[in-house]
Amino acid sequence: MPRLRLAFMGTPDFAAASLAALIAAGHDIAAVYSQPPRPAGRGQQPRPSPVQQLAEGHGLPVLTPASLKTAGAQQEFAALGLDAAVVVAYGLLLPRAILESPRLGCLNVHASLLPRWRGAAPIQRAILAGDRESGITIMQMDQGLDTGPMLLSRAIEIGPRETGAELHDRLAALGATMIVEALEGLAAGRLAPVPQPAEGATYAAKLTREEERLDWREPAVQLDRRVRALAPRPGAWCEIAGERVKILAAEPVEGQGPPGHLLDDRLTVACGAGALRLLKLQRAGKAALAAGDFLRGFPLARGTALA
Repeated sequence: MPRLRLAFMGTPDFAAASLAALIAAGHDIAAVYSQPPRPAGRGQQPRPSPVQQLAEGHGLPVLTPASLKTAGAQQEFAALGLDAAVVVAYGLLLPRAILESPRLGCLNVHASLLPRWRGAAPIQRAILAGDRESGITIMQMDQGLDTGPMLLSRAIEIGPRETGAELHDRLAALGATMIVEALEGLAAGRLAPVPQPAEGATYAAKLTREEERLDWREPAVQLDRRVRALAPRPGAWCEIAGERVKILAAEPVEGQGPPGHLLDDRLTVACGAGALRLLKLQRAGKAALAAGDFLRGFPLARGTALA
């Protein structure tokens, strides 16, 4: 396999998997770009991103510009003399000057089967929509939002009880394998970019705080998808006895009653259609608990209303 001179541009854990694969493949990684460190933890001290931590652990130079729109940032990028740039959940828009600088262009690892779920939250949106499959698309980037031509696309089934975190990890591993394969094929002239289909485009908008709250007027099947899509972070939640509680696992069951009211002593909640049994809950500042353990410290009677 040819050894390519690359820049890697990414920020979260999902991106770190691809960086690790490129390092293992022996490519010459001239620079790693990541979002600047953000305050985190109880002390709110600046914490480098997972990608930055991995890169520094391998002695790779890391750049954390707030923008790539300045002439200086673009000149610095061009001076790297790249064969290609690999972009995975980076978080900054790439101007035309950046996109056109590497010899083979900028390749993106995207966690959906494009053109479905272009945008920021493809993993969660796929589960929320009840999709039966997801996948990875390796795309040659253009100036549109995930609109560039495709080099590779591979599908995987979404399990009927799969969570956002579980699908995230499977797709991260698949993307890491595929980006190495795509670079090799592109450099050897075996892969040619193919335009995305004109039909079937959807937009995976970033999740809002309002979407994290469970609305018991919705059908139980949809609420179950919401719990799974958001588990474990940021986590779906509701109010129980005036306290905000995360719901980390649940399952739809038979049952009917006023939406939001407990139907039994097993945390079965009536929904707009059907019922949702809560299986794993977490109070603020506390450990996550199975429903039985939660009820021992927070007893709730049948008929209690959840908000």
